[in-house]
Amino acid sequence: MYAILETGGKQYKVSEGDVIFIEKLNLQDGDPVKFDKILAVSNEGEVNVGTPLLDGAAVEATVVKSGKGKKIRVFKYKPKKGYHKMQGHRQAYTKVQIDKILA
Repeated sequence: MYAILETGGKQYKVSEGDVIFIEKLNLQDGDPVKFDKILAVSNEGEVNVGTPLLDGAAVEATVVKSGKGKKIRVFKYKPKKGYHKMQGHRQAYTKVQIDKILA
């Protein structure tokens, strides 16, 4: 059984027991979270697809931890103009474990 959910402007294919990294949520470690924007659910080969969302479907999960990803370097450069700029970025994330798919 799997579900396709939308959160943070992205779509994730999840099954029970999966651990995923999603865009940061303002929740504490151990807090339950319920995703209700479910696009599709598959159960034993039967696929239910919403238009665009499924009514009554949800995914229950638990927040494992929040943090920041690895630093990436952004380097801007214009040749022959003496312009260069180095910038760093660390994307905030929330690590979530999927507990139950309700369809």
